[in-house]
Amino acid sequence: MFQKILIANRGEIALRVLRACKELGIQTVVVHSTADADAMHVRLADESVCIGPPPSRDSYLNIHQIVAACEITGADAVHPGYGFLSENAKFADILAAHNITFIGPSGDHIRIMGDKIEAKRTAKRLGIPVVPGSDGAVSEDKEAKRIAAEIGYPVIIKASAGGGGRGMKVAHSEADLEVALQTARSEAGAAFGDDAVYIEKYLQKPRHIEVQVFGDGFGRGVHFGERDCSLQRRHQKIWEEANSPALNAEERSRIGGICAKAIADLGYSGAGTIEFLYENGEFYFIEMNTRLQVEHPVTEAITGIDLVHEQIRVASGGGLSVKQEDIKFNGHAIECRINAEDPRTFTPSPGTITHFHTPGGLGIRVDSGVYSGYKIPPYYDSLIGKLIVHGRNRVECMMRLRRALDEFVVDGIKTTLPLFRDLVGNADIANGDYDIHWLEKYLAKEE
Repeated sequence: MFQKILIANRGEIALRVLRACKELGIQTVVVHSTADADAMHVRLADESVCIGPPPSRDSYLNIHQIVAACEITGADAVHPGYGFLSENAKFADILAAHNITFIGPSGDHIRIMGDKIEAKRTAKRLGIPVVPGSDGAVSEDKEAKRIAAEIGYPVIIKASAGGGGRGMKVAHSEADLEVALQTARSEAGAAFGDDAVYIEKYLQKPRHIEVQVFGDGFGRGVHFGERDCSLQRRHQKIWEEANSPALNAEERSRIGGICAKAIADLGYSGAGTIEFLYENGEFYFIEMNTRLQVEHPVTEAITGIDLVHEQIRVASGGGLSVKQEDIKFNGHAIECRINAEDPRTFTPSPGTITHFHTPGGLGIRVDSGVYSGYKIPPYYDSLIGKLIVHGRNRVECMMRLRRALDEFVVDGIKTTLPLFRDLVGNADIANGDYDIHWLEKYLAKEE
């Protein structure tokens, strides 16, 4: 097992990883920018190192400074959390060159899954169902029109190196296609430095289903069930559930088995999430995230297994602590992402939190690194905390969530709490009857 882990992140995820390390008896080092000097993870870590000014490029994305912090403190491993450098293959390679363990997959696996076209090819080879579309990047408009005609409109244009909804455009007819291609390429080039795009069938009312997988790096893989992440705005998740209200036990077992086998065949090491669109009983691969997900606590709630413990164990060479038959699903869990944003416009709302009170009681978990008097900086992601609720079934979970949202107090800034209080009382949400377009349509009606 590792002696000392450096946590290369900030906010709630840095605190989440720190807690896991303490439970395992591992010394912790955190890095921070000058803007985060008073952050909770900095206060609680065994050691802290300031690595630069507030901009991420000068601090949390500064590989040289993070490696230097490892060498100064004697850290023998790095946990990247999510975001920042968590899916940076170069970072993983550099750490390996310095004999520091990256708590995550190999740089090669990060590269494969970071390229959306190569990821799709790999998924298809591993027996994972994929969305009909182009086999690779589409550079000519004539070729794009031919592919679109073959798979049928509407189609979606996606950036090969993309994410977060950037470089994604929908074309409902051939007349739309040329403009969609031009716009997607322009956005992709500006956002990722790579204007390659590909085409897929655009599903009308799909759900977003993702499967949590783990590999031991030696040909063994397991799945921890699925999460439903269909409530999204601008392709960003805000509400996640496990298990999905749309799947039955047979579907859950089938797609989980496919994903676990694929991870084993790939020789993958650590945590990963294979994401699908799901419509009319069929799953269609969209991407794989080679890291811990923001929404991992809902899986922990229904399985009782600490996924960060598993990450650390696997990275240290200890293998997985569970076999597939050991993983049981108990009850239902929902996570709400509480952001420092206007609940209607989603405009960021940095500032000082004057009063912070979290809900409690059976089945309630809050992952947050903020406190009363904490100042939300304007430089980073707006997530200030996650409310995770667990119940014996979805009905109990929804009732418990309603109560927990009423207890949650964050004063001094605007947050998305009012939006969740509205959603928990909505009939479609109560019935589990929603898809990836539902929230944006709901918000449009409220304007």
